[in-house]
Order: sequence, then C-alpha cells, then structure tokens
Amino acid sequence: MVKVVLVCTSAPELNGHPTGLWLEECATPYYAFLEKGYEVILASPAGGAVPIDENSLGDEYFTDASKKFMHDAAAVAALCHTKKLDDIDWNSVDAIYLAGGHGACVDFVDNPTLKSAIETIYAADKVVAADCHGPIALAQCKKSDGTPLVQGKSVTAYSDSEEYAMQLQDAVPFLIESRFKELGAKFEKAEDFHSRACTDNNIVTGQNPQSSSACASAVIDILSH
Repeated sequence: MVKVVLVCTSAPELNGHPTGLWLEECATPYYAFLEKGYEVILASPAGGAVPIDENSLGDEYFTDASKKFMHDAAAVAALCHTKKLDDIDWNSVDAIYLAGGHGACVDFVDNPTLKSAIETIYAADKVVAADCHGPIALAQCKKSDGTPLVQGKSVTAYSDSEEYAMQLQDAVPFLIESRFKELGAKFEKAEDFHSRACTDNNIVTGQNPQSSSACASAVIDILSH
C-alpha cells in the first residue's frame, strides 16, 4: 500500500497573528489520497492536535472538502492526534505532502527533522510535495551534492504578491518566491489566488489553497506510474 505522510503545522500564531493550518490544504489531498486507497498519516512537528486557522473556516474559504473533513469523525480525530515527525520511519514512506497555512512559516523553517525527512525522501526518488506555505520547508533542504534542493527546479509557492495582498509580508520570516529565486529555482506562478501546480521529476508544488486539488492530482499521477 502506498504510504503518504501529510504534514501540518503545530503553530497557532505567527508573530502574534493567529494562524495555523489552512484546512483546505489538508482536506483536499487527504480525501484524494484516501480515494486512491493510500494509507494517509497526518503528522506535525509537535505531534498531537493541529491548530486550524479560523479564516479557513469562513464562508468564502470553507470548501466542500473542508466541510466534509470537519464532519468526518475519523478525519478530525486524526488531526487531533497527529504523529510527531520524529516518530516516523521516513524510509517506509512513498510521499511527503506539506500542507500550508501561515503556521508553516513558524515550524517548517529551520526544522532539522523536517529537513532530514524531505532530503531522505528526495534522495530515494520518492515524492516531495508542498502547497502554498508548505514549500517554505524546501528552502532549507539540499541535494546530496550540497546544492539547494530547489536550484534549477520548476517550483511554485505562495507568491510575494499574494503575501502583500494579505498584508503579512512583514510577519513571515522571508518571502518564499524571492527566496526560491535567490536559491536558483525556476519560479512559476499564476495570477494571485488562482490555481497553479508544478511538477519537476519527484517534486510537486502548489501555489495557494486554490491549487490543492491540482497539487494532490499531480502527486497521484507520479505515484500511479
């Protein structure tokens, strides 16, 4: 059975700004993977309950997948009892999928456990996927030759203009688009808050919450071949 670890943030705030997981970015891939018969393990840096960004439960952003998730006892239980990253055998995992939300800007950055997990999976030619703010974790990662993981790769993430649109450009540790470009990535993006997913060999990235379905589908495409 294909095993996917879906990583969510443990951080409830970013520099005093309430945040957490953007639920859509967990719910959509969660159900997409379950429907394919994959084993889905919800995990987080701290383990245990994952804080949900209340804004992702607002009418405008409360998608069908998010509604289904919040009314699914098994899904909610899994999100309340996530596995700690340190407790996972990454050699047994077929894909890692990093969900976003601004909380990822807190505990996906300078996280040695997450860095090691991503580098292990990438080196084994397994799937590394991340959506929205999830890709911020890739900035710390390196290939086996010591060069940045994203160098020369076609990737996307929450764009600088989207960060400015939400007026959180000064709260985040760095702007992902700008950092990726500094690291030598080929950064691609759609218009703000429109879907964009990039696949470069075994790396899959999504731009924003609107990209969650495309990002999950791209992962499934790789795992199906």
